[in-house]
Amino acid sequence: MEGTENLMCQSGDSFNPWVTSSFQVSCILVTSHIFHILLKPLGQPGPFAQLLAGVVVGPTLLSRISKVKDFFIQASSAEYYMFFSFLCRMLFMFSIGLETDIPYLKRNFRVVSIVAGGGFFLSFIFAGPLLWLLIKVFRVVENRLTFYLLIFTVLANSASPVVLRMIAETKSDTADLGRLAIYASLLNEMFCVVIVSTVTAFTSSFQFKTAMLGTFVTVAVIFVNKYLSLFFNKRNRHNRFVTNSEIFIIMFLLTSASAFLENTGFTSITCCFLVGLTFPRECKTYRTLLHKITYAVNTFILPVYFGYAGFQFNISSVFNKLTVVLATIIIVLCAGTRIAGTLAACYYLKIPRNESLILSLLLNMKGNYDLILINTPPVHGKLWEGDIHDLFVSVVILNTLIIAPMVAILLNRDECFSHHPTTLEILNPESELRVLACVYIPRHVSGHVSLISALSGCRNAPIKPYLVHLVELPKKRRSKLMYHQLEDGDQYSDEEDYGGNDVIEISDALDPFISETKILVHQSKIVSSLLSIDQDVCECAKDLRVSIIFLPFHKHQRIDGKMENSMEEIRTINHKVIRDAPCSVGIFIDRGQTGFQQPHGSPTVQNIATFFFGGPDDREALACSKRMLMHSQVNLTVFRFIQTNTRHNSWINNASQKDEEVIMAISTAGAENEIDNAFVDTFYNRFVAQGKASLVEKHVSNVAETLAALREIMDEMYSLVIVGKGGRRNCPLTTGLSDWEECPELGSIGDLLASAEMNMKGSLLVIQRHRHSVTSENFIAP
Repeated sequence: MEGTENLMCQSGDSFNPWVTSSFQVSCILVTSHIFHILLKPLGQPGPFAQLLAGVVVGPTLLSRISKVKDFFIQASSAEYYMFFSFLCRMLFMFSIGLETDIPYLKRNFRVVSIVAGGGFFLSFIFAGPLLWLLIKVFRVVENRLTFYLLIFTVLANSASPVVLRMIAETKSDTADLGRLAIYASLLNEMFCVVIVSTVTAFTSSFQFKTAMLGTFVTVAVIFVNKYLSLFFNKRNRHNRFVTNSEIFIIMFLLTSASAFLENTGFTSITCCFLVGLTFPRECKTYRTLLHKITYAVNTFILPVYFGYAGFQFNISSVFNKLTVVLATIIIVLCAGTRIAGTLAACYYLKIPRNESLILSLLLNMKGNYDLILINTPPVHGKLWEGDIHDLFVSVVILNTLIIAPMVAILLNRDECFSHHPTTLEILNPESELRVLACVYIPRHVSGHVSLISALSGCRNAPIKPYLVHLVELPKKRRSKLMYHQLEDGDQYSDEEDYGGNDVIEISDALDPFISETKILVHQSKIVSSLLSIDQDVCECAKDLRVSIIFLPFHKHQRIDGKMENSMEEIRTINHKVIRDAPCSVGIFIDRGQTGFQQPHGSPTVQNIATFFFGGPDDREALACSKRMLMHSQVNLTVFRFIQTNTRHNSWINNASQKDEEVIMAISTAGAENEIDNAFVDTFYNRFVAQGKASLVEKHVSNVAETLAALREIMDEMYSLVIVGKGGRRNCPLTTGLSDWEECPELGSIGDLLASAEMNMKGSLLVIQRHRHSVTSENFIAP
């Protein structure tokens, strides 16, 4: 690109452009942070504050002062600004590619493409009349095709970085609507880049050959990065991250390929995004890139990039009456085509009206590829005419400054971004399951990975697992390094106070599972005091919108098979999380080698038993079980305990190995019993009748018979037992068991199964349904 060809001072420069450019970047950062602090209480997102900061620092306000203008705007300033802009968009597009949720995009590509294409095609149509009008006004004689592409891009483009930051700052990036908006804007922008690049490539044979060469370079970088990632992972087998020099090699390849594309007249946006999108998601190299790039992109690069976009706006250029009229027409066309097209697409997809309106406004954000085209010369060495350039820059900046506050208000108030669903019972069995697994030490990882493996056994039932490492914040720090430096894990770090070697061991235990199953487990760390770590866990679950939290038990199994109290603090934290969790909670008691093992790649089938006494917690336990039985290496048996004095109907369980008679009791007493019966009835028809699971009923009349039945079941080999915590009001089958409870957080049945009296060999999962959730009258069938 031209900005990289001449980095020396020119004769017309009063100051060193490096100094002025760096000072300008610093001013934009400081001003944007000030605006962000002032506007955040009003619900305004970061991109709006950063654009506003650029407008204030630019020719609209501060740079109108002659001395400031002479310092900031010099003969070679444009080249330096273009160079900084190139570096910024290269890094954030690569970062967007790395963070793209590929499974979600594959599952919802049709919906995303329809939403993205709604306003796209309308813009293609209305760009024609607008081209005719602007040709008459500005008397454009040459480069009319390029001018049409510019108009079309300004109307159709949706700035994915702006949309991404607005969604992320409102913590809506984990909601379905937020993800749909992000990927629709990203796909929309890629459509614009591909169309413009394709038309440009066919303008001449030289451009076509250059485009083919650029495509080859992009593909080559993708394959080289793939093998480099595998090599670096093996080379750093005993480290959590790869070295800085290895990351430098990857970034050097990306920068070289991007610079080559920019110098040939094509944008590097697609190249950077594709390299990030296709980068291997496994192990250390990917983790290191996210760790080092994400913080820099969100804190420095995007604010500078948005600020520089606002810096280009000059309010004096719109004082002309003709410019005001034309800018108004273009802004109305931008908003009209995008809103009308998106609303039509959402109507076809049967998306609710309030969500459709938010999508249409979000996709109307400008300020990335459109600005690149505006600042790209139509012919070599000749920029657009000043009036044309100023008009389109004003349109892009004003459009975003007008729409952004409206979108922010809707994002902060709309209920479509609420945490839902918060239970497995009301979750559609074919929808995405979001799980948060909490670990304290490496010993906890294998059990939680086994649960994640069992829950991810069906392609039609996707899972998005998160694993968070909980670390106690020490009272005194022995290191003066910043926390993000301590987390680096190299020989110069002092991580004893922040997880120490546990961080590396947890990563090493998780990496093989990710490599073998291709299930990306998102890792994070919470460093907090024991008094507040439960609040951080609940807040994390709320932000990630998970349906269930898995917590480790405070005891672990010794070599002789007995349970030993290892971390009493965990028990207190579990009590608080169970009390305040925004979703369902499961406490997992891992029995090590004799307990539940990872089903993926296992030659043996894992036998799972679920106990159903009735009540919301037991329904939640059964809902979790039906997710697991979708795995080919899982065999599920459900034991339903029924009082002998209840009336019942009977069926023969064809799936039972012992040809036992299976009886389903249909009780008419109480709404809760009706819900239980309907839930089990649906489970029977969908899974048991088709031979996918077994349902066995145990008829008992009192606690003694319940204990006898439990001991009989425990004599069989089940690697995992799932049971609800409680919620059984005045149930005669469990009355009196709570009198000897050692661990009330497990409930009466869970505490009994975890005790030494039962001599249980398998693992135990005790589930509590979210207490504050309201089940729909017509609950979703399992």
